[in-house]
Formats: sequence, structure tokens, C-alpha cells
Amino acid sequence: MAEESVTKAAEVQGESGEGFVRGLGLFDSVMVVVGIMIGSGIFIVSADMARKIGSSGGLLLAWAITGALTIAASLSYGELASMIPRAGGMYTYLTEAYSPLWGFLYGWTLFGVIQTGTIAAVAVAFAMFTGVLWPAISQTNYIIAPIHVSSGYAFSLSTAQLLAIVVIILLTWTNCRGLEYGKIVQNLFTATKTLALVGLIVVGLIFWNATAVHANFSHMWHVTGAIPLAPGLDAITVFGLFVAISIAQSGSLFAADSWHDITFAADEVRDPRRTLPRALAIGSVLVIVLYLLANIAYLVVLPLPALQHAPDGRVATAMLRAIFPSYGPALMAILIMVSTFGCINGLVLAGGRAYYAMSRDKLFFKSAGRLNKARVPGWALVAQGVWAIFLVLPRTYNPLTQTYGNLYSNLLDYIISSALIFYVLTIAGVFRLRKKRPDAERLFRVPGYPVVPALYIVGAFVILVLLFTYRVATTWPGLVITLLGLPIYLLFLRKGAISRG
Repeated sequence: MAEESVTKAAEVQGESGEGFVRGLGLFDSVMVVVGIMIGSGIFIVSADMARKIGSSGGLLLAWAITGALTIAASLSYGELASMIPRAGGMYTYLTEAYSPLWGFLYGWTLFGVIQTGTIAAVAVAFAMFTGVLWPAISQTNYIIAPIHVSSGYAFSLSTAQLLAIVVIILLTWTNCRGLEYGKIVQNLFTATKTLALVGLIVVGLIFWNATAVHANFSHMWHVTGAIPLAPGLDAITVFGLFVAISIAQSGSLFAADSWHDITFAADEVRDPRRTLPRALAIGSVLVIVLYLLANIAYLVVLPLPALQHAPDGRVATAMLRAIFPSYGPALMAILIMVSTFGCINGLVLAGGRAYYAMSRDKLFFKSAGRLNKARVPGWALVAQGVWAIFLVLPRTYNPLTQTYGNLYSNLLDYIISSALIFYVLTIAGVFRLRKKRPDAERLFRVPGYPVVPALYIVGAFVILVLLFTYRVATTWPGLVITLLGLPIYLLFLRKGAISRG
């Protein structure tokens, strides 16, 4: 097939003849990749990882492994995006490589938990860090006190939850007004938070602590403060370190996740066969480099025990407090507010396009497959926003400690393993589609094929085996959530919502 030149005005036609506008260039696409990847995780998850691993060398190795896996995955997705430059991302790739069932199961978990749960989680993180500057915003400052529906679950509306809901509504509304609005917000906040993260790294490297440097880098592999991974197993032994690093990937991979969300909006990217692979590669490499440098900055300022036991896991806040005791926490709160706001916008923008693609294949509600007057999938964006808002409201309750948590946090923990399974299947689709459709146009091919995609598949498979072995409570429920999509898929079949081949 001859390559088509796609200009800014080019469109992808919808039912109404008024289709998507290709308004995302390379810079915009990179901003989506970077903006969604950098949320709140990089500022928090290193504390839990350090407790599992127990050494500075192991912590840096864990992040390096995350980087290698993420870059290998983004390069593999680049080939898929070049070959199948249509809206839907992973949903479309799984459907093309395997069957509509696999695409639907991913789309089901994306709408039910992965995308909407992440939007809810990041929105509440935005609100919680707003509370550092404005204490009235708090998860315990209730407008509606918790209403228990069982011994372990309740619904509530705190000032933090209310602010999270307002942010979701605001960004859903701006994205419903057109791609240009979402793009402006994304570019502005992503550029700002990227520069701020660079500033955080530079400050840490300039104001390094000689005591921390000596403790963390003179004995990089000395294990201290490691929590047991299982009875009789911790990071002191070689095998224990291997297990600890693998299990800790659930934190670092989550912090580096959603790099592929730009592929959901492929129909709005100019020259997608070339732009998407470049955006995936540039964005993921940039963020991984920043993440590695950020962890080095933490380790040159904070001794490992201080990093492991940072209050509420806020490692970056602890680092800035050590350097600027009087105003460090406020600076960090502002940075995370900017970071999370931009992240939410990217998640909102991208997610709606996935449900649009599902609807066009008659695997989602029909209304989600229509574009509004602004030529964006308004109904899909609103449905996503409504469900994300709902996920903000439920709370978990621990009777022993009499404390409340967030339901979406549990759901996200459960779904990490299932998300990895979908990643493995999608990247295995590179091999499958090379055999199934060898003559398909591929302007980008995975460099180092077959080693690079195989590297991710093997690495992710090992992590999955260890997670299912040592983290049973937070892995098997994820499979249950995913498999709940099967009867819903069959319901679509019975109603004749999808074609019977």
C-alpha cells in the first residue's frame, strides 16, 4: 500500500462524516507520553521499594530493570502502532493479533479499573498534596461522614474527595470541548512538571549529603532494614534479592506505566505510522532517564533508612525537607500538584478514545462511538469521568486500626498482574502479526528483533510468576476482575451487538 501524506487538516471519518482531526504532532504526542508517565509515583514508590530490597544498589538496579523493560515495550509497541495506526491502542492490537474477545477483556479492565481507577487515584493524590498548602483539604475533613455498607467498606465525601471530583469534572469538560483544549493543557503542564523534576534532580545533586553518599554508595549492596518477603525469605540472600527486586517492580512499573496511552488517540496523530513510534521511544527514554536520576538524587541526600521510612512514603518531600527545612514540603506539594494535574488530563484524553474504538467494533455502548460537535468522543469521555468519580467515593475500612483507605487503591493493586499479562500478550502480538500479516506496511520495525520484544516477555513473565507466588492476595483477584468480562462479552453476543462471523 502506498504511504499517504497526512496533513494537519486530515480527518478520520466517523458516522456523521465529521471525524477526528489530526491535531497531534510529534511534540504533542511526546508530551502525552511524558505527561501520563510522570504522575505521583516517582515521588513516592521508592520508599516501599527500598523497604523490600534493603540496599541502594538493589534499588537502582530495580529501576534500571524497569527502564529496560519499559523501553523494550515501547519499541515493540512502536511497530504495532506503525502497522495499525488506528484509535484504540492495546485494545486494537489484541483484537488484530488474537480475537475480539482478548481486545474486549482488556477494554473491560481498562474502563472498569485501569484507566478510571488511575484517574481517581491521581485526582485524590492531587487533592491530598493540595492539603499541604490548604489544610482544609483532607481525607478526614468530611462533608458526608463515612456511611458503612459492610464491616469493611463505606462511602464518604471528604473535602479531598470533593476536590478530586471537581478536577475530574473540569478536565473531562475541557477535553469534551475539543482536542485543542486538551492538547494545550497537556503541553503546558507536562513541560512545567518536566522542568520541575529536572530542577528537583539538580537541587539534590548540588546539595548532596556526604554522610548519605558514603553510606549509600560505599556499601551499595549491604542490606539494611529489609522487610521479610515471605517466612524465612528476605533480600539478604541472592535469591531473596532476586525475588525482592521482582516484587518491587509492581511499584516502579506502575510509576512508569501508561506510556502507551498515546496509541489510544492514533486517529488524532499526524502521520501516525512515523509519529507514534518516535513519540513512544522519545517519551519513554526521557522519563526513564529522569526517574533514574531522581533516585540517585534521593540517595545522595537521604541515608537509606531515612528513604525507607519517609513519612507516608513521600521520598521527594523528605529530600527537599532535608535541604530546605522551612519550605521544602510546600515546594514539593506544588510540584506534585502540577504533575498530577497534567497526568490526569492525559489519562482523560487518551482513555475516551479506547472506548470509542470498542464501540465502533460494537463491543461497547453505541453512544461511545459517536463524536460530538467538537469532534471528540464526548459520550465516552463523560462515561469515563462518571465512573472515575464513583471510584473516588467508596472507602475501605480496617476495624483493627479504625482507619479508612480507598477502594481504587485495592483495585489497582489487584489489577497490576493482569495488566502485565495484557502487556505480554500485546508484545507477543509482534511475533504473531509478523507471521499472520507478513506483508503489512511497517514503517517502523522493532530494533534488535526478536531479542528486544523477547526481553520484555521473559522479564515480565518472571515478575508475574513471582508476584503470583509471593503476593497471592493482590494478584489472583486481578484475574477474577478481568474474567468477569467474559459474561459481559457473551451478553453482547446474545444481544447481537457484535457480528457473528
